[in-house]
Amino acid sequence: KDSPEQVAGKRQRLGKDYVVHETIYQYLYTERPDLVPLLRQQKGKYRRRHGTIQREYEREQAKKTWITERPSSINDRQELGHWEGDTVLGKERTIGIATHVERVSGYGLADKLERITAAAMHESTVRRFAALPKEQRRSETNDNGSEFSAHEETSSALAMPIYFALPYHSWERGTNENWNGLLRQFFPKGTPFATVTQLDVDRAVRNLNHRPRKRLSYLTPHEVFVRGMTP
Repeated sequence: KDSPEQVAGKRQRLGKDYVVHETIYQYLYTERPDLVPLLRQQKGKYRRRHGTIQREYEREQAKKTWITERPSSINDRQELGHWEGDTVLGKERTIGIATHVERVSGYGLADKLERITAAAMHESTVRRFAALPKEQRRSETNDNGSEFSAHEETSSALAMPIYFALPYHSWERGTNENWNGLLRQFFPKGTPFATVTQLDVDRAVRNLNHRPRKRLSYLTPHEVFVRGMTP
């Protein structure tokens, strides 16, 4: 039988919806435990007791490109097309909204995630950014949530570098954090996202993107990002 890694790789090669192999493992252990004995290698309790989780975490952290390596041209906010990403959680904490905010204009993109997984984040991010011209998607700096663990695949699919803020340094994504706070005006903390639709999210995003901003000399994010107006 093919391993989850082989299944994921084959699907990607055939151009089917990409699924991270960790998601397949998670599905088997939570939804189809009857199939677990068929796995070539089982991620059992014995290995976890001996530090597997910590080693896997360290390996994943080592794969990231940190904000300290980000070029100064991005930090200076002189060029459109550099984004910050995060996830806004619903009351359920398993459903969320993926948010991406452009650093110069404050222009936002958002997608409801029915399940907060690396595969769902990868798919929604690629779909959103692939619709933009390359000069409008130059880089993104993300939060350290596990939903961004498919960053290598996302970066490759979009030919776009992805950086990570340092752990517990949310201010390094200040534009995104501020925008998420504005989004909370529409979806306050404690809101069950199971009842929120993508149409609801789109309405909120449209409102924020067409709201004049003082830091933009009262232009809107849409005017700066889409129409190319200069504050």
